Amino acid sequence: MSDVYGRPTTEHDVPTTEMQTFAPASDSEQTPAHAPADAVERGRWGTDLRFMLVVLAAIVALFLAFALLIAFSPTGAAISALAIIAAPIATMVAAYYGISLALKQVKDAREAAQASEARARAAEAGARESDAWAAQMESGLRVAVAKLTAAGQQTRDVERAAGTPDEFF
Repeated sequence: MSDVYGRPTTEHDVPTTEMQTFAPASDSEQTPAHAPADAVERGRWGTDLRFMLVVLAAIVALFLAFALLIAFSPTGAAISALAIIAAPIATMVAAYYGISLALKQVKDAREAAQASEARARAAEAGARESDAWAAQMESGLRVAVAKLTAAGQQTRDVERAAGTPDEFF
């Protein structure tokens, strides 16, 4: 059993000699307190609504451009002017969508990393508790073998049942 661990699970972790019991985390501990489900849903809708507003503004701008084109006679120059207006608007909408998508992916990756970190910390805590339990069981087995030996009893059956190597005691 090793006393060296990767990192503490909390700021207050101090190695103890007491037996610690393992209890699975409750649902409230598994979900982050800073991100309730309705807040996540609102955040997603906020991003989607913002993108829809940008697209709607672009459509309105293009509609106004078409209305002006029809109002002032559709000539070759007017059509070229409309293309000059429409191309940057379409480019801005596409760029906004690309940037929004990239930011969403970064946010999702950050949340996944935080969840992974939480799972790693829980696994380390479980390993620490298992190590403490195993050390206590080993200590109890050594005491039992010592008492049996002191009483003049055979300990071979106990050693075999424990699965220890021949030179363990």
